[in-house]
Amino acid sequence: MSKRVVILLVCLVLAAAAVARADRSERVPLRSSFAAFPYAIGTFAGFAEPPFTPRELEVLGLDDYLTRTYVDPATRVGVGLYIGYWQSQKQGSTIHSPQNCLPGAGWEPVSQGTISFPDPRRAGAPDLQANRFVVQKNDDRMLVVYWFQSHGRIVASEYWSKFYLVADAMRLNRSDGAIVRLTLPISGAGDDAARRADDEARAFARVLVPKLDEFLPN
Repeated sequence: MSKRVVILLVCLVLAAAAVARADRSERVPLRSSFAAFPYAIGTFAGFAEPPFTPRELEVLGLDDYLTRTYVDPATRVGVGLYIGYWQSQKQGSTIHSPQNCLPGAGWEPVSQGTISFPDPRRAGAPDLQANRFVVQKNDDRMLVVYWFQSHGRIVASEYWSKFYLVADAMRLNRSDGAIVRLTLPISGAGDDAARRADDEARAFARVLVPKLDEFLPN
């Protein structure tokens, strides 16, 4: 680990500790509950998944969440959608990375990187970046795409997500944030099957992102 990275991490830890000790009450933005999240997104139709158990909710410490499967009837493509929202991350409840959860569920990472897709909210804006994982359990493969979102900002890097958390807590007196995760089965073997899943994830992300502003405040 380089000296620059160590210094950055130390600064983040110190800043986070200072923010957590602040006496001022945090500004809580108004937002709509995920109970009102649309079941129809583009050509995709949503279906509710079973809710988290009380133990899972206790571990996650989140304030609102959504778990659904969205299916395009024309292509029969199914996308698992999970959104977890934390109203405040000052008191120890923070966003949990899927990297910590998937191995525990028996899925093992095969490859990792990033995936990009156009920002559907602003014409000509830079492409958005998300994390891309291919995981495997026995003979089944799955594509996992996720990003961190807060105050209209979408980032893939967990380190930058923590940096913005601290910066926004000091500047805006807000530490709310969310994680958005898409999961898609990879049908078939080889790289072509994985590329098809990438395209399906991009297609869903393009119609999903504009819907998020009402539920994840800018």
